[in-house]
Amino acid sequence: MTPYLRTVRNEDRDGLIELVAAAFDEYPGCVLDLDGLDADLLAPGDEAAQRGSPWWVVSEAGRVVATIGAGPARSDGHVELKRLYVADDQRRRGLATTLVQLVEHHARTVGATAVDLWSDERFAAAHALYERLGYVDTAERRDLDDPSDTTERRYRRDLVGTRERTLVAAAAS
Repeated sequence: MTPYLRTVRNEDRDGLIELVAAAFDEYPGCVLDLDGLDADLLAPGDEAAQRGSPWWVVSEAGRVVATIGAGPARSDGHVELKRLYVADDQRRRGLATTLVQLVEHHARTVGATAVDLWSDERFAAAHALYERLGYVDTAERRDLDDPSDTTERRYRRDLVGTRERTLVAAAAS
């Protein structure tokens, strides 16, 4: 069966939890925190509607094999990329790249000039993907004080060049 992309629904709860838990299992000490940091997985459709921004899943034969979301456009002109996870058996096929490009397209359609994301320090393969796609490690770090003792690093990708930023700023004034 061919995987297909669709908007997340609350019924995706179990599939999302399974997907994210499997990804976390690849890293010692990384655990789901459904009572805290990962509570958005319990009612993902409601969560996406509440924040007013998209969250997608890729489904194959009734199984959630990937997910990605975007935060709302912020006043600084940035959109946050959220929840990129791809099942192990679906990796290295370009799916993650396509999903990141989907968030970037969404960001452009809402007038954003950059996409930001936070990624667990342990997720080296994800960092390599982001850097290959033009994301820059901002050197910002944050500790989440969660059961996994997570420290995250911030990445950013500008969506417009210097000339385009000047035009956008001029049009906004």
